Amino acid sequence: MCTGSPSSNGSQSEEGSTTEQAPQEQQAETERERPAEQQLRTPTHAVVAAATAEDILAEYGSNLKLLECNSQVAELLTILRDKNTTRSDFKFYADRLIRLVIEESLNQLPYTHCDVETPTGAIYEGLKYRSGNCGVSIIRSGEAMEQGLRDCCRSIRIGKILVESDANTHEARVVYARFPDDIGSRQVLLMYPIMSTGNTVLQAVNVLREHGVPESCIILSNLFCTPMAARTVVNAFPKLKILTSELHPVAPNHFGQKYFDGI
Repeated sequence: MCTGSPSSNGSQSEEGSTTEQAPQEQQAETERERPAEQQLRTPTHAVVAAATAEDILAEYGSNLKLLECNSQVAELLTILRDKNTTRSDFKFYADRLIRLVIEESLNQLPYTHCDVETPTGAIYEGLKYRSGNCGVSIIRSGEAMEQGLRDCCRSIRIGKILVESDANTHEARVVYARFPDDIGSRQVLLMYPIMSTGNTVLQAVNVLREHGVPESCIILSNLFCTPMAARTVVNAFPKLKILTSELHPVAPNHFGQKYFDGI
């Protein structure tokens, strides 16, 4: 609705008619306007995402990126957090969100220019990945993202890291790691869907660095991240790239159990 200054002709009579409007007419007018108001209502998730997008550069730096927030992403996040979502639906919609995050993570990889000849004999100036990409999943929940990466990148090599918490100190420690022999010369997509504290990711990145992977060559593909975890990882590894779908104080820590076991 456009608003402006009323004209001098008839402005007084318009105000008078509004004041003297019958209660029944006012109620009817309210009912007519309500659907339009509902259509224009902005979802809470969109408001939060917009505020986060404005503040993310100052708060976390340019290497933390959020998946574009639209109605589709908001619905997926809602379904995965709903306690009434069945296991089959949970896995289906989780795989959809994983695919979106993986696709956007691939956009963070380095590309090189490439010219190809089309079937008509024309030359097309395009792009291709630079050689030497691989994935690394943090066991167990990170394995849920492996198929999404394989669906996008044929024959990509995937390593694994197992990080456990000490029963007494609750300190995260790496108990198993298996990588391609030449991982130090590769770009690494580190896959871990849930970050509550960031401690598991810190240990995983330390192991990758010990195997010769530069911090700037690691891209963390993540679904759900708390602000505390984001600050922890960004402060420890400012050159690490992080791609996540959501920053929220409460992470759905049931993800791994429900995805694999249906609990």
